[in-house]
Amino acid sequence: MEQLILIFHVLAALCIVGLILMQQGKGADMGASFGSGASQTLFGAGGSGNALTRATAILATLFFCTSLGLAYVAKQKAGGDGLGFDEQIPALEESRDVAPVNEEIPEFAGEEENLADDIPQ
Repeated sequence: MEQLILIFHVLAALCIVGLILMQQGKGADMGASFGSGASQTLFGAGGSGNALTRATAILATLFFCTSLGLAYVAKQKAGGDGLGFDEQIPALEESRDVAPVNEEIPEFAGEEENLADDIPQ
């Protein structure tokens, strides 16, 4: 079932890309009104806006539905509620490996150097 939904999903995506590339921009209608582009159109001087727009909307709806279907199948495969709340969080255990805070920090045992001498002039 997942492969079938995936095939429709990919085909819808490719068809949407093709339909969008076939459509012309809004500025192309102005040239067609003066007669320069009407002879080269497949659908005539009226243009193909209505048919291609309707086909794009139908394929976009199919793409949306297949996206939801694939998400539902993935959720069923993973199990749980899909929100990630079904994992058990381990209890916090107190660690005794850390040194107590009130101990003093040991002093620096080496020679003190003048760090100002290391800065280039």
